[in-house]
Amino acid sequence: MSSDNNAKAYWSATLGLLTKVLVVWFLVSYGAGILFAPALNSISLGGYPLGFWFSQQGSIYVFIALIFWYAKKMGEIDRRFGMQED
Repeated sequence: MSSDNNAKAYWSATLGLLTKVLVVWFLVSYGAGILFAPALNSISLGGYPLGFWFSQQGSIYVFIALIFWYAKKMGEIDRRFGMQED
């Protein structure tokens, strides 16, 4: 039964992390690039409106950082629950 509880806790932690990643992904890609672009365009970054910058370049930088953050956090979750690879 302890193995069942460990598996449920592991998947709960994994799904929690995945939810956080997807929320950030949505806010950056759809939010900053489309929904909030008119408000962000009043700010300039490198000579370009911030909403445009996020839709063209900024989201890529955030996605790359998100990949590394996810891998680090997933490794921590794996170690906490004894699921790490040898």
